Amino acid sequence: MNEPNLGKFTLQTGYFYHFFVLILRPEKIINDMKHNHAIAFLSIFIATFIGQASKAGAVSYSDDLEKMTYSSRYFGPCAFPMPELHNGLIGDRYEIELRGEYQFYSGDKTTDMLLRVYLPFKKVAALEVSWLIYDHFKMTPETQAERYAVSATGKSWFQGDINVSAMFQVLKNPKIMDILISANIKTASGEDVANARFTDAATYWFDANLARTIYTDEARNFSVRVNVLGGFYCWMTNKIRLRQNDAYVYGAGATVTYRNFTFTTDYTSFHGYKNDGDHPAIWRNKLNYEIKKNIISVRYNHGMIDHLYDTVSLGYIRCF
Repeated sequence: MNEPNLGKFTLQTGYFYHFFVLILRPEKIINDMKHNHAIAFLSIFIATFIGQASKAGAVSYSDDLEKMTYSSRYFGPCAFPMPELHNGLIGDRYEIELRGEYQFYSGDKTTDMLLRVYLPFKKVAALEVSWLIYDHFKMTPETQAERYAVSATGKSWFQGDINVSAMFQVLKNPKIMDILISANIKTASGEDVANARFTDAATYWFDANLARTIYTDEARNFSVRVNVLGGFYCWMTNKIRLRQNDAYVYGAGATVTYRNFTFTTDYTSFHGYKNDGDHPAIWRNKLNYEIKKNIISVRYNHGMIDHLYDTVSLGYIRCF
């Protein structure tokens, strides 16, 4: 008989506490941060993150693990995060976002929920942390066999990956361009490797985002901004030989702002060197509507090449 894992129970209880404080009383966290208690909050979050990462792989196991291919084509839609274009600028407001997504293609239907926190520091740096807190999937038998997954269906709470991004404003000049660089890591905290939902290995990437406003009409509160992205993307695989896959990242997009509406579209991709399903690409479209620091966000993403999924999502963002 298996003994109860009291450590895991305590850790999961901690997740629920921090999650509901963040959603139900965000002003408490923001006020703490504004009174120089950010270190305490971040320490709690990092401790939770370390606990989550330490139990990676403890639940999911597959006898066919060595047969799996650690690439975008052969894993769930959130296993390999696509770098984001940030318009070349550090924001000036704290943000808390809760987003629901439906990601689908002929071989898999996935429903998930994402929690994101964005913390800027004096418009020169920012920390962003996102956590996939819910994942439900239903694969066809063909996809299950192709991915060597244990189950064709399943769901989980608080077992997804945690992604951490640090962003820095290295140039801000409206007459020339704005440049933002970022260092990002996807932790090995996702548990469901046996069903090819998340990898049990870390991923990291570095990128530079260059942007410039090409048209502004202040009287109509209208603007058009273009930006490009380039960088390096790397992840660990399950292979003994050539364990690491390296990729170059590229992307381009535009943002149109009109009054309370903001529309963003971009094409982003990375290309690994193994050619084993490691060349995902995505066309992303996002429409935000803001009223009194509350943002309703609607997205449609079209997956291409080795990113098989299309995505529709609805999110709520609270700004402070």
